[in-house]
Amino acid sequence: MNKNNPGEINLETFSCPIPFAHNEKIMLGHGSGGKMTHDLINRLFLYYFNNSSKEITTNDASVLSTTALRFAMCTDCHVVSPIFFPGGDLGRLAVCGTVNDLAMVGAKPLYLTAGFILEEGLNVSVLEKVVQSMQNAAIEAGIKIVAGDTKVVQKGKADQIFITTTGYGEIPDDVHISGDNAQPGDVVIISGSMGDHGIAVLTARGELGLEADIVSDVAPLHDLVANMLSMTKNIHVLRDPTRGGLATSLNEIAIQSKVGIILHEEKIPVKPAVRATCDLLGFNPLYIANEGKVIVIAPSEVSELLLSVMRAHPYGKDAEIIGDVLEEPKERVLSRNPIGSTQVLDMLSGEILPRIC
Repeated sequence: MNKNNPGEINLETFSCPIPFAHNEKIMLGHGSGGKMTHDLINRLFLYYFNNSSKEITTNDASVLSTTALRFAMCTDCHVVSPIFFPGGDLGRLAVCGTVNDLAMVGAKPLYLTAGFILEEGLNVSVLEKVVQSMQNAAIEAGIKIVAGDTKVVQKGKADQIFITTTGYGEIPDDVHISGDNAQPGDVVIISGSMGDHGIAVLTARGELGLEADIVSDVAPLHDLVANMLSMTKNIHVLRDPTRGGLATSLNEIAIQSKVGIILHEEKIPVKPAVRATCDLLGFNPLYIANEGKVIVIAPSEVSELLLSVMRAHPYGKDAEIIGDVLEEPKERVLSRNPIGSTQVLDMLSGEILPRIC
């Protein structure tokens, strides 16, 4: 501690409890959303940035409060490549990703800020197309873009455009949704098919010579969540299965809530083209990123009500009940196939598809 500034940390004497090796470097796997990402977050960011009030969490957004209201804030970075892909683009992704992080704690999205890192030589028409897409997505989501910043770096120091967004939204007093709220006896619902976004971006890259009629599912989910909450506040967990896909997101929830989760494999929706592409490449669609889907964990007594509300919405029309929350095995996710065989679905360990969001 600096004696002249009690709030300043002396980095020479203050280090994380499990030190990083002197020559350890950041790898693509640290951005996967899997084990390497969690290791980096827990050992570095949460250790240095956390505080006694525990406002920093591993949920999609942090729930904060003042004497007047409860609100949520979240920050997200977007580096998808290519910038334009079937069903979406970097601009729509940036807005929808932030809106969805707010929605996952039951917040009504209100305001958004955006920071742009631009590479020298970028065509202004490309930037305009991205910005216009952001505005269109913001209008759809009912969120206002109120502040931003722009920096330009030398050619070769970035890849066209990177965008960082911060979102702000209000949470009703009677809504309490968190990744540590899952309880034995709850059911797991998914709003639609798995892997659409990741495979759409992969095929758009053209590196593997693949052609498939697959479009990204990128979409704002706040309205779907609001419709569910208008029918019942008895929802324990919401999570959008982005990096690391459904399997990694459920592992996060199982660890936070200290419960087990079992999935019924035949109930999980996967489009035939996505499954065929994953089979060809040796991927499991449950680990592929999504950008317009929500995991809902709620008591079984409200599951059919929630399912009907979700199926009545364009972004939840293919919703299915896909699993159950168990007392044991704690902090584990299992998958059972139609013949009764069970396997463990672990958290993604590295990076399957880099720069997918």
